[in-house]
Amino acid sequence: MELDKIKNLLKFGDKKNKYKVMDNFRHAFQSLWFLITNSYVEGFKTGKIYGGNLKKICVPGMNCYSCPGAKGSCPIGSLQAVIGNSNFKFSYYIVGFLFFIGALMGRFVCGWLCPFGLIQDLLYKIPFFKKIKTFKYDKHLRKLKYFILLIFVIILPMFLVDILGQGSPYFCKLICPIGMLEGGIPLVLLNKSMRGAIGFLYYWKGSILIITILLSIIIYRPFCKYICPLGAIYSFFNPISIFKYRLDKDKCISCGRCKKVCQMNIDPTKNCNHKECIRCARCKNACPVDAISCGIKDKNR
Repeated sequence: MELDKIKNLLKFGDKKNKYKVMDNFRHAFQSLWFLITNSYVEGFKTGKIYGGNLKKICVPGMNCYSCPGAKGSCPIGSLQAVIGNSNFKFSYYIVGFLFFIGALMGRFVCGWLCPFGLIQDLLYKIPFFKKIKTFKYDKHLRKLKYFILLIFVIILPMFLVDILGQGSPYFCKLICPIGMLEGGIPLVLLNKSMRGAIGFLYYWKGSILIITILLSIIIYRPFCKYICPLGAIYSFFNPISIFKYRLDKDKCISCGRCKKVCQMNIDPTKNCNHKECIRCARCKNACPVDAISCGIKDKNR
């Protein structure tokens, strides 16, 4: 048995950089998805937001409705808009969409489809003398995204309303740096009339964006880990989604490589469908003995 383990460890050199190759492929796929979902080129020329029928359809990841190139709608922005509307209060379509995507693939969306996930990935590649993998209150701070989902996405739009009974999309309005990056900045640059309307909220959101960008250089995906309400929703589905990861304990040699390469600080040998897993496939491709697999079929059945 020990001899088999030694032989398996010797195979490690063959797979040492395989997860890095997969990272490049994943980033290329994210870029392609970003171009597809933000393909309204006319918007970048005119500074006008696309208003066609496709805008009625949600995209799986965080992609601002106000981005000049956006063809679809952000599910979090749409959810707030419906909750804050006195005529509806509940959207079967949006909630059904989130449940469907979550039950199908969980946080695969975060790792492969979300445009802001790609931006954070690329920012983290920028060299810095000290990268922070974890810190004392990291695990506690990750619960913040659930608080933000409950308070800013659901409760405030529902109960903090104007005299007409209309709520505001408080997460988009007060927190979301994606709206600033994809919508706020391009629209102001493309529309001279908007520049005179810049106020406190614009500078506030700009500050959040700058802080997020700086943190993304030294901490892997801080927005995904601590802030994103969409990631919070999808995380509930990770353990039960159709697409999932599986660990073959008979093959596992406990080398610790999967844990070492995981940038979300998860130990796949303990739970390969952890709520924080974005299913980037780093662990799978770094395993020297192919003990980790993924797919929609349960090999144990």
